Amino acid sequence: MLIAPSILAADFANLQHEIEMINASAADWIHIDIMDGVFVPNISMGLPVVEAMKRHAKKPMDVHLMIVQPEKYVEAFAKAGAASISVHAEACPHLHRNIQQIKALGVKAGVAINPHTSVSTLSEVIQDIDLVCLMSVNPGFGGQKFIERTYSKIKELKSLIGQCGSSALIEIDGGVNQDNATPLMTAGADVLVAGNFVFTSPNPKEVIERLKNIK
Repeated sequence: MLIAPSILAADFANLQHEIEMINASAADWIHIDIMDGVFVPNISMGLPVVEAMKRHAKKPMDVHLMIVQPEKYVEAFAKAGAASISVHAEACPHLHRNIQQIKALGVKAGVAINPHTSVSTLSEVIQDIDLVCLMSVNPGFGGQKFIERTYSKIKELKSLIGQCGSSALIEIDGGVNQDNATPLMTAGADVLVAGNFVFTSPNPKEVIERLKNIK
């Protein structure tokens, strides 16, 4: 199981310290949510912050673009240091083209889908995707309650990946904690994004270690 702490829940006044904590932890990736206030009802951070994080990050940066017209910005985020970039299927009328654009930049290509979006939406592109980010809360804000329907969506997606011979990883984003980590893994998840559960803890490194060692 790969663990990707979500920097959205970190202390932005001490961002370098938070990045260094992740570097020293058992985490595998650093998950970075980019919100534009249009696709989702919130604004998070932009390119200058991602570039600044890259100067300190020793773990791959997993950039999640919750924005409209992501094709205008993927090259800039790749240059800023993203190891993987996920775009939302709901924001991409030409999704196949968007995926190919990301892969041409030498970056892993991911597609995120909202809770209301069917897994079948990905059937025509699943073979081209490195990562599928299943939103297990409605995107835009941290600290929301996990949506239980996610378990069945993971199983549906795992089946689709197997049928199509895809190597895509399944990433779960939203409401992840110690209670649902094991059921998520059992259902077929490969990557867990954890924000508030990690950063509100008195010992974030210990929480990351526990998630990493779930069985």
